[in-house]
Amino acid sequence: MLHKLLEEKKLILASNSPRRKHFLTDLGLTFEVQPSNVDESYPENLLHAQITDYIAKVKADFFTDLDENEIVITSDTLVWNNGIILGKPENKTQTFDIIKSLSNKTHEVISSVCLKSKTKIKIFNAITFVTFTELTDEEILYYIENFKPFDKAGAYGIQEWIGLIGIKEIKGSYTNVVGLPMEKLYHELLDFLQ
Repeated sequence: MLHKLLEEKKLILASNSPRRKHFLTDLGLTFEVQPSNVDESYPENLLHAQITDYIAKVKADFFTDLDENEIVITSDTLVWNNGIILGKPENKTQTFDIIKSLSNKTHEVISSVCLKSKTKIKIFNAITFVTFTELTDEEILYYIENFKPFDKAGAYGIQEWIGLIGIKEIKGSYTNVVGLPMEKLYHELLDFLQ
């Protein structure tokens, strides 16, 4: 059981994301938040999950002096739509355009997680396919006005109103779309601690 294996360990979440913190809390884990403020640019030749793998590793590399009992969790998530990364929107117009581009289509949400201790490092990722129904302009504008999803990759939060009325199908991990593939993280942590 994970809690027993973590009794002697200090878990560090290198993220300020309220959703990631919420998931670890819901799992019943005790952890400390220490964001790794690093440059998240990446080599241009990287694609798809290579990008999130790379950034999760860069975030973990920030922690250079871990104690024997410390384990760091870093993560990076992106929305991949027809070979294009949909980042966080800069304004309402961009938010509208991004959500409109997802309407009636399937896109991928990719998260990579890096586990790092003093002696080990492990990177893994999860990919979820998300299909939106056809959204009207009025629905998109209502969502933007009422939920202001400007801090979210892909300009939406699946756990919000738009997810309730607009997601037709999900293939893969739901928690991955929110920001952290919890089922995979749980089992990878168990394996990491053995």
